[in-house]
Amino acid sequence: MAQEKKTYTLLDSSLIVKEWKESNQKIVFTNGCFDILHYGHLRLLYESKKLGNKLIVALNDDESVKRLKGRGRPIHNQEQRIFGISSIIFVDLIILFSEDTPIKIIKELNPDILTKGGDYSMDEVVGKKEVVDSGGEVILIPLAKGLSSSKILSKKYNYGK
Repeated sequence: MAQEKKTYTLLDSSLIVKEWKESNQKIVFTNGCFDILHYGHLRLLYESKKLGNKLIVALNDDESVKRLKGRGRPIHNQEQRIFGISSIIFVDLIILFSEDTPIKIIKELNPDILTKGGDYSMDEVVGKKEVVDSGGEVILIPLAKGLSSSKILSKKYNYGK
Protein backbone atom coordinates (compact mmCIF):
# COMPACT_ATOMS: atom_id res chain seq x y z
CA MET A 1 0.00 0.00 0.00
CA ALA A 2 1.41 3.39 -1.00
CA GLN A 3 1.85 5.93 1.76
CA GLU A 4 -0.15 9.14 1.43
CA LYS A 5 1.97 12.19 0.59
CA LYS A 6 2.12 14.55 3.54
CA THR A 7 5.50 16.25 3.17
CA TYR A 8 5.58 19.56 1.32
CA THR A 9 7.80 22.58 0.76
CA LEU A 10 6.98 25.80 2.57
CA LEU A 11 5.57 27.31 -0.64
CA ASP A 12 3.25 24.34 -1.27
CA SER A 13 2.33 24.21 2.42
CA SER A 14 1.38 27.87 2.32
CA LEU A 15 -1.03 27.22 -0.56
CA ILE A 16 -2.54 24.19 1.18
CA VAL A 17 -2.99 26.09 4.46
CA LYS A 18 -4.62 28.99 2.57
CA GLU A 19 -7.20 26.53 1.18
CA TRP A 20 -7.78 25.03 4.63
CA LYS A 21 -8.32 28.47 6.15
CA GLU A 22 -10.72 29.43 3.36
CA SER A 23 -12.81 26.40 4.34
CA ASN A 24 -12.73 27.46 8.03
CA GLN A 25 -10.38 24.71 9.18
CA LYS A 26 -8.59 25.39 12.49
CA ILE A 27 -4.84 24.95 11.93
CA VAL A 28 -2.64 23.48 14.69
CA PHE A 29 1.15 23.59 14.43
CA THR A 30 3.91 21.86 16.35
CA ASN A 31 7.54 21.10 15.68
CA GLY A 32 10.44 18.98 16.80
CA CYS A 33 13.20 16.55 15.95
CA PHE A 34 11.14 13.40 16.65
CA ASP A 35 14.42 11.50 16.48
CA ILE A 36 13.22 8.45 18.39
CA LEU A 37 9.47 8.37 17.91
CA HIS A 38 7.89 7.23 21.18
CA TYR A 39 4.64 7.31 23.13
CA GLY A 40 5.31 10.84 24.41
CA HIS A 41 5.62 12.14 20.86
CA LEU A 42 2.49 10.31 19.77
CA ARG A 43 0.58 11.75 22.70
CA LEU A 44 1.79 15.27 21.90
CA LEU A 45 0.66 14.91 18.29
CA TYR A 46 -2.67 13.31 19.24
CA GLU A 47 -3.51 15.97 21.84
CA SER A 48 -2.44 18.70 19.41
CA LYS A 49 -4.73 17.38 16.67
CA LYS A 50 -7.69 17.34 19.08
CA LEU A 51 -7.37 21.14 19.33
CA GLY A 52 -8.19 21.76 15.67
CA ASN A 53 -8.98 20.33 12.26
CA LYS A 54 -5.54 20.12 10.64
CA LEU A 55 -2.19 19.30 12.26
CA ILE A 56 1.07 20.55 10.76
CA VAL A 57 4.38 19.13 12.00
CA ALA A 58 7.59 21.01 11.24
CA LEU A 59 10.41 18.47 11.38
CA ASN A 60 14.07 19.38 11.90
CA ASP A 61 16.30 18.04 9.12
CA ASP A 62 19.37 15.94 9.94
CA GLU A 63 21.81 18.86 10.08
CA SER A 64 19.67 20.89 12.48
CA VAL A 65 19.14 17.83 14.71
CA LYS A 66 22.91 17.38 14.83
CA ARG A 67 23.39 21.04 15.82
CA LEU A 68 20.64 20.89 18.47
CA LYS A 69 21.21 17.41 19.93
CA GLY A 70 24.94 16.90 19.44
CA ARG A 71 27.25 14.22 18.14
CA GLY A 72 25.65 10.89 17.35
CA ARG A 73 22.26 12.38 16.55
CA PRO A 74 19.99 11.95 14.80
CA ILE A 75 19.55 8.27 15.50
CA HIS A 76 17.06 8.00 12.63
CA ASN A 77 17.71 10.00 9.48
CA GLN A 78 15.18 12.48 8.15
CA GLU A 79 13.71 10.06 5.60
CA GLN A 80 13.03 7.55 8.38
CA ARG A 81 11.57 10.26 10.63
CA ILE A 82 9.40 11.60 7.80
CA PHE A 83 8.10 8.08 7.16
CA GLY A 84 7.28 7.60 10.85
CA ILE A 85 5.47 10.93 11.24
CA SER A 86 3.70 10.48 7.86
CA SER A 87 2.36 7.14 9.08
CA ILE A 88 0.46 8.82 11.90
CA ILE A 89 -3.15 9.20 10.84
CA PHE A 90 -3.77 12.42 12.75
CA VAL A 91 -0.84 14.29 11.12
CA ASP A 92 -2.01 16.18 8.04
CA LEU A 93 1.11 17.93 6.74
CA ILE A 94 4.86 17.82 7.36
CA ILE A 95 7.44 20.48 6.54
CA LEU A 96 11.12 19.63 6.80
CA PHE A 97 13.27 22.58 7.87
CA SER A 98 16.98 23.22 8.26
CA GLU A 99 17.02 26.22 10.58
CA ASP A 100 17.36 25.77 14.34
CA THR A 101 13.83 27.12 14.87
CA PRO A 102 10.65 27.04 12.77
CA ILE A 103 9.98 30.78 13.10
CA LYS A 104 10.01 31.34 9.32
CA ILE A 105 7.39 28.61 8.86
CA ILE A 106 5.23 29.92 11.70
CA LYS A 107 5.28 33.43 10.25
CA GLU A 108 4.37 32.14 6.78
CA LEU A 109 1.59 29.71 7.80
CA ASN A 110 0.16 31.73 10.70
CA PRO A 111 -1.43 28.79 12.55
CA ASP A 112 -4.43 29.24 14.83
CA ILE A 113 -2.82 27.17 17.58
CA LEU A 114 0.82 26.49 18.36
CA THR A 115 1.60 23.55 20.65
CA LYS A 116 4.74 22.40 22.41
CA GLY A 117 5.48 19.81 25.05
CA GLY A 118 5.08 20.71 28.70
CA ASP A 119 8.85 20.70 29.18
CA TYR A 120 8.82 24.18 27.64
CA SER A 121 7.76 27.35 29.43
CA MET A 122 5.58 29.82 27.53
CA ASP A 123 8.54 32.19 27.29
CA GLU A 124 10.62 29.50 25.53
CA VAL A 125 8.10 28.75 22.77
CA VAL A 126 9.42 29.99 19.44
CA GLY A 127 6.64 31.76 17.54
CA LYS A 128 4.53 32.52 20.61
CA LYS A 129 4.51 36.27 19.99
CA GLU A 130 3.66 35.89 16.30
CA VAL A 131 0.79 33.46 16.91
CA VAL A 132 -0.69 35.41 19.82
CA ASP A 133 -0.32 38.76 17.99
CA SER A 134 -2.33 37.34 15.09
CA GLY A 135 -5.16 36.20 17.39
CA GLY A 136 -4.06 32.61 17.89
CA GLU A 137 -3.09 30.75 21.02
CA VAL A 138 -0.17 28.75 22.38
CA ILE A 139 -0.88 25.58 24.34
CA LEU A 140 1.60 23.46 26.29
CA ILE A 141 0.75 19.75 26.17
CA PRO A 142 1.62 17.82 29.38
CA LEU A 143 4.43 15.32 28.92
CA ALA A 144 4.10 11.58 29.27
CA LYS A 145 5.58 11.04 32.74
CA GLY A 146 9.14 9.74 32.88
CA LEU A 147 9.63 9.41 29.13
CA SER A 148 12.01 11.23 26.78
CA SER A 149 14.28 10.38 23.86
CA SER A 150 17.34 11.13 25.99
CA LYS A 151 16.15 8.75 28.71
CA ILE A 152 15.40 6.07 26.14
CA LEU A 153 18.90 6.43 24.72
CA SER A 154 20.42 6.11 28.17
CA LYS A 155 17.91 3.34 29.12
CA LYS A 156 16.79 5.29 32.17
CA TYR A 157 13.13 5.43 31.35
CA ASN A 158 10.40 4.71 33.86
CA TYR A 159 6.98 4.36 32.25
CA GLY A 160 4.27 5.86 34.42
CA LYS A 161 6.17 5.60 37.68
